[in-house]
Amino acid sequence: MLAHDLSRRTFLRVSSVAGGGVLFGLYALPDGVLPSPATTAGAASGGQLNAFIRIAETGRVTIVAKNPEAGQGIKTTLPMLIAEELDVEWNDVEVEQADGDVARYGRQFLGGSTAVPLNWMEMRRVGAAAREMLVAAAATEWSVPASECHASRGVVHHRASGRTLPYGALAARAATMPAPDLSRVGLKTPSEFRLIGTRRANVDNAAIVTGKPLFGIDVSLPGMLHAMYVKCPVFGGTVARANTDHLRTLPGVHDAFVVDGTPDIFGLVSGVAIVADSWWAARSARQQLVVEWNEGSTAQQSTATFDQRAAELAAAPWHATLHTAGDADHALRTAARAVDAHYAYPFLHHATLEPMNCTARFANGALELWAPSQDPEGARQDVARLLGIAPSNVTVHLVRLGGAFGRRYTHDFVFEAATIAKRVARPVKLLWTREDDTQHGFYRPGAHHFLRGGVDATGRVVAWRNHFVTFGSGDRVARNAGMSPTEFPASFVPNYALGQSLIPFGMPTGPLRAPGSNAIAFVVQSFLDELAHAARRDPLAVRLELLGSPPAQSEVATRGGFDAARVRGVLELVAQQAGWGTRRLPPRTGLGIAFHYSHRGYFAEVVDVTVTADKQVTVNGVWVAGDVGSQIINPSGAEQQVQGSVLDGLGATMGQAITFERGRTVQANFGDYPLLRIAQAPPVHVHFRITEHAPTGMGEPAYPPVAPALCNAIFAVTGERVRSLPLATHGYRWG
Repeated sequence: MLAHDLSRRTFLRVSSVAGGGVLFGLYALPDGVLPSPATTAGAASGGQLNAFIRIAETGRVTIVAKNPEAGQGIKTTLPMLIAEELDVEWNDVEVEQADGDVARYGRQFLGGSTAVPLNWMEMRRVGAAAREMLVAAAATEWSVPASECHASRGVVHHRASGRTLPYGALAARAATMPAPDLSRVGLKTPSEFRLIGTRRANVDNAAIVTGKPLFGIDVSLPGMLHAMYVKCPVFGGTVARANTDHLRTLPGVHDAFVVDGTPDIFGLVSGVAIVADSWWAARSARQQLVVEWNEGSTAQQSTATFDQRAAELAAAPWHATLHTAGDADHALRTAARAVDAHYAYPFLHHATLEPMNCTARFANGALELWAPSQDPEGARQDVARLLGIAPSNVTVHLVRLGGAFGRRYTHDFVFEAATIAKRVARPVKLLWTREDDTQHGFYRPGAHHFLRGGVDATGRVVAWRNHFVTFGSGDRVARNAGMSPTEFPASFVPNYALGQSLIPFGMPTGPLRAPGSNAIAFVVQSFLDELAHAARRDPLAVRLELLGSPPAQSEVATRGGFDAARVRGVLELVAQQAGWGTRRLPPRTGLGIAFHYSHRGYFAEVVDVTVTADKQVTVNGVWVAGDVGSQIINPSGAEQQVQGSVLDGLGATMGQAITFERGRTVQANFGDYPLLRIAQAPPVHVHFRITEHAPTGMGEPAYPPVAPALCNAIFAVTGERVRSLPLATHGYRWG
């Protein structure tokens, strides 16, 4: 639920809990239904409560984190918002992970850097309302007006008499207080914050470093079996026949069977399930599996055929016009200098350190899941539809995700586990191998951009034409393979044209950290550097000039939310921090700069790189400036998210690509899909520009600028313009 829905769809519900404590929570109602006074009363009704806060007699406060946690730190951040307005000491707080239950918690999902913007007001109001209830309880206890009381650090104070009562002593009485209107509770001003804006360690840190079970891969149930699911190496292929009878005779094997699956490559695809007493027994049986596959038409597709088709399309008119302004063709013909460039980027794999897994138990027509999912409600609805049962008969337990980056939005692994569990009528843990994970992903789609740009005699960018060749079917772009018509530099270059052509294909795609932006920034910011070089001008100066004067708010809206003034702010900040144009650099060392706006965040980055004559690359440092609004809730977590984004982007830029041959993914493991190593990771200097805008998310917007900034820095050293990724295909390697 969004914050503006609070007065219409939610209200606070309070009840007593065992031991004399109190439980606070939001209760969600269907659209158009308002709570009656009786339902908002504090007495327990015996119904399911949407609990966020529990306060024990001892004063210990338990706060429930509603969203899935995958390393982005939201299990710490959202409870911090509640604790701030509740006004308790963080040391007195214990955080619990919620289960999947949208009726209790509102929408629960991980992605799009949306957790903070969607919950900034809502979670604070939950804490503030609970604080008001506790103050009211104390005022009743003392027979004084609530206006004479205030709460601070887990204690309610009566100003006139100096009396105090800790929250724990008020818990039982607070459960009898009328609940306040969430839309009208008083919130702290930023100057009153004691917790928001302070550095807090991730609440799971101790459990993670001591190896306690938190992740989906750690789930263990009594009587649990272990499963593998073997799919056709060609996307969309199906099982013709398999030697499952033989597999069932092998030691430790409980069952082996063919699953027909569905035609949807985003659903349950055809495969062979192997169920055994241990994962190793299942894997050993897999080595004796013999399958005849119906490979289908995708077996005719490959990276080479895609590249060939892209070149053919580039030589013809584009299929669809996405955006035009002025007359790009005329401006290019009359430009003082023009640059032609073909940019390309590959498909990418999410490479989560924890492979796909899910534990399922099916009994008495009901399914229970322990699913590391980014969208637990989506998993619940989809798997109920697959099995033909009511969604109310599906329970989803949220477990910590060992990396996500968009991969766990799609629930193929959940479908497989649920299907197997329903057949064997025992708890089953499905665990993919690393090879399964790499070769059956939902990849960040690759694409080609055929560009022509022009500058006038003064060096101003006056023309930009982009034939964007991507993947899709008919006139429908594949998942996360599109480009927004308002993407920068649309509306900033006076003569601009963006057109699109599609290549049919059969591979599944999906979002990867900063979807779309992670690739488009490489193209736009690299080509912008090319135009600056053609104009013999400083790349920063060209960017600042192109951004122009601050736009009116109406212009910001038509540009897809892109606010040029905020971009200028982060560019100027990062240039200052990195010493752009003022720092003396060692031999064979250069700086590159880039910016991007995505997921409500504005980020600019400078990369300092040294490149040897034989193309060994050492990144000496990365400077980042970000504008994500008025508050950095947890500076420690925010900095780590930015640093992780940058390092993730550096690794992808240098060596990562998914390629296809005969409909198959070529890469199989980290040996041919390398991640950045610790020794290759540079220092990342993070700076935030605080502005008067609502706080926004952090997990994605710092990712896109790093690839073009690195490539621009390499050009500054070598004079070689890299127009396709990864860098390794051009002979570059880590020094």
